[in-house]
Amino acid sequence: MEIIYSQKRNVTPTKAVEILEKHGTNVSLEEVKLILDFMYKFGKLAIDTELKALEIRFKQNVK
Repeated sequence: MEIIYSQKRNVTPTKAVEILEKHGTNVSLEEVKLILDFMYKFGKLAIDTELKALEIRFKQNVK
């Protein structure tokens, strides 16, 4: 599985490994890349969903 980074990401895989190890979770660099990719995609989906809901509510209130 190839991970394509199309946007700036503030948390590097190395930093994520350090954070997780600090809290007792040991993961490889490859695993953390997958985790970060999922988290960024999920975050984008959550934001897009909320913006769409706000747009729908705004259009309903304008009528």
